[in-house]
Amino acid sequence: MRDERLFKSEPEFISWILRQAWRNVPKGRKGPSLGIGDDAALVRVPADCELILTTDLSIEGVHFKTALHPPESVGHRALARSLSDISAMGGTPRYALISLAISPSQSRNWLEGFFRGLFALARRFRVAIIGGDTSVFDGPCTIDAVVAGEVRHGRALRRSGARPGDLIYVSGRLGMSALGLRALQERPKNRKKQTKLPKPGERAGRIPLGAQTTQAALRAHLFPEPQCALGQFLGKRRLASSMMDLSDGLSLDLRRLCDASGVGATVFADRLPTPSPLDFDDALALSLHGGEDYQLLFTVPKARQSKIPSRFGRTPLHCIGEIQARRRIMLVTPEGQSQPLEPQGYDHFARR
Repeated sequence: MRDERLFKSEPEFISWILRQAWRNVPKGRKGPSLGIGDDAALVRVPADCELILTTDLSIEGVHFKTALHPPESVGHRALARSLSDISAMGGTPRYALISLAISPSQSRNWLEGFFRGLFALARRFRVAIIGGDTSVFDGPCTIDAVVAGEVRHGRALRRSGARPGDLIYVSGRLGMSALGLRALQERPKNRKKQTKLPKPGERAGRIPLGAQTTQAALRAHLFPEPQCALGQFLGKRRLASSMMDLSDGLSLDLRRLCDASGVGATVFADRLPTPSPLDFDDALALSLHGGEDYQLLFTVPKARQSKIPSRFGRTPLHCIGEIQARRRIMLVTPEGQSQPLEPQGYDHFARR
C-alpha cells in the first residue's frame, strides 16, 4: 500500500517539485534564466514592457474547504485568482511563485492533486512555476500565489480611467460560481446520488437543462477561467477606459472601480447576465453579490462601443449600464424604478 503521509523530507519534496516544474515549462518559449533550486529566481523582462506583480492568498475555511473542493480544484483556483488579476490589467502572465503552508496530517495524495491542478492551468496559460516556499504547521492550509506578468509600456488598464458617459460591460455570466458553491453544499451525503464533479476544461454533455446548468455552475466554481486573452484584446486595442476582475461580487467591485475613478454608475437589472433557469430575485442576488466569478468588469467610451464584439471567443460580453458623474451607484429594476445598489459582496474585514 502506498504511503499516504507527506514527503519524508524537504529535499525529497524539492526534488519532486523541481521535476514537475521542468516538465511543465511552457513549450515554444524560453523559461527563466534561473528557476527553482537557488536562493531566488532570475527572469527576463522585455525592454518595451512593464512588469506586473500580483499575489493572492487562498486559505482553508475561507476560500476553500477540503470536504467540498477536490485538491485539483484548490490548486487551479489558487493560481486562477492571480492570473485573473493579470488579465484585469490587460497583461500577459509569465511566471509564478507558489508558497504553501500545510498541516502534517495532510496526505501526499492531496498535495500531488493540488499541484496537478495548478500545473494543468499553468500549462494552458504558458506560465512557468519558478519557485516558492513550503512549510508544515498545525493550522489551516494556506496558499500564496505570486504571479509576474508583462504589458507594453502605457497599455496597462487601471480602475481609475472610467469617465461619465462610458458604458459598463461585464464578460460571461455572473453568479455562476456562487451557484456552483451552493450546488456543492447541497450535494447529498449518499455518494451514489451525488452530482458528478466536472474536470478542468470539461463541458456539459447532452443532459437536461437543470443538470446542465448545475454542471456549468460547478465548473465555474471549481475551475474558473481567467479572461487573460480578453484583457489583452481590450488593452492592446485601447478599447477599455478602465477594468478590473470580478472576485468579490459586482456590487462591491463596481463600487471599487467607481471610487478609484471618482464617478458613479447606473446598472440595469434586466441587462445583467444572470444564472438561469432560476427565480429572477435569486438570480439577481447571485449575479450582484455572488463573487468569485473572475470575469472582467470594464468601461468603454461610447465612441468605441461599435468595436466591442457581442462575444469574445465563447465568452459573451454584456453592456449592463453607464458611468455617471454623480458619485452614487443606482440599480434600475425591470419596472423602471431606480434604487441605490448597496455593496454586499465579500469583504474580509466586514466578517470579523
